[in-house]
Order: sequence, then structure tokens, then C-alpha cells
Amino acid sequence: MRDWAVARRERTRHLIELGGLVIKAGLVDLTDDDRATLYGAFLTVADRLRGEERGNALALWKRKGKRAFESEQGSG
Repeated sequence: MRDWAVARRERTRHLIELGGLVIKAGLVDLTDDDRATLYGAFLTVADRLRGEERGNALALWKRKGKRAFESEQGSG
């Protein structure tokens, strides 16, 4: 397989995994699948990550995400 095809498959897999996280977090249902609302929410997160609270936000969100993954592994 050519390098460009491998890179494309890797990128596609990455995008699918990210989309899965959006669904897993319940954001699609909570926003009635409104793409503008989702995009606005992501822009708000990005703004926060550009600000002075970046470190605190990342630490908080990482802890929360790890706990959620661990909880799902334990119950599934």
C-alpha cells in the first residue's frame, strides 16, 4: 500500500475515533445533532485552552475523562 493511502487511513481512523468521543459524551443527543451548537461548544473549549486557565482545564478534563473510561471498563 502506498504511503499516502496509509496516511489517509490513519487520518480517517483518527477522525472516526474523535467523532466517537463526541457521541460517547452524549453531545450529539444533548444538542439534537446541531452542528453549529457543537462547533460553538468546541470553539468555547478552544478559547479556554488559549487562556490563562489552560493548565487547570486540561488537568480537570483529563482526570474526568480517565475516570469515565475506567468506570466504563469496570462496568462493561
